[in-house]
Amino acid sequence: MVFGECRELSYSHDNATKNNMEDETVGATDNIVTEFSTYEDFLDSQITPLDLYYLEDEELARQLVELGYRGSGEVLKREEFEARKQAAEASRLSKRSQQKTLASFGKELKDPFLKALAQREEANRSGKMTSIIFIRDKNSRGQEISGYIDYAHRLKIEDFEPYFSGRKRLLPRPSDLSFYNWETQTATSNPTPNYQVIAENASGLLFKNKRDRKVLNVDPKAPSPGDNSARVPLESPKYVQLVIYDHITRRKT
Repeated sequence: MVFGECRELSYSHDNATKNNMEDETVGATDNIVTEFSTYEDFLDSQITPLDLYYLEDEELARQLVELGYRGSGEVLKREEFEARKQAAEASRLSKRSQQKTLASFGKELKDPFLKALAQREEANRSGKMTSIIFIRDKNSRGQEISGYIDYAHRLKIEDFEPYFSGRKRLLPRPSDLSFYNWETQTATSNPTPNYQVIAENASGLLFKNKRDRKVLNVDPKAPSPGDNSARVPLESPKYVQLVIYDHITRRKT
């Protein structure tokens, strides 16, 4: 039994060492493709003045480096260099595109609520998280309203740049998950692509996630909002009451 455990440990150690070496090799190669603009520049970096003195032919020196007969660095074929160059460029463009799609990107946010929304924006856009925002405040008519907003859904159907810039204030609407006007006593509830509303329930208002079918309980007296969920109360001088319910979405297996 002990022998078996030692053998497993030794195997794991060998694999870990091998993986570390592979990671270092890939890392070194990635550095090469970002450091040199062209494959010729990479080959030239491997050629010494002494090589040129004896060979008297720069193109021949490059060929010898490519074949591994000259040069002190890693042997890298043209096809592999070009492939890694394209992969590095694709990764750079992907990061740049992601930064552009985030409405909060580049904004200097001071309000705690806007900071909290910015921290959750990428996760809600990508589907890793589906946050529900509870807001209680007054509308432009001075009427007290409250409601629950599906943040991920609103991000898809609305431009949030004016909110993060401070030009607009995020408020619940009759088209959101849940809405209530305390003066007119108007109440509405609507399903979204992410949540189903369970209004008539002994436990109060519930939201069922359509992706993993987990139920989110927004009752502040509940011991927990539910599996993979967290209740985060916030304070902002711009709102009467704020709570964000974060739900980490996991597909049903």
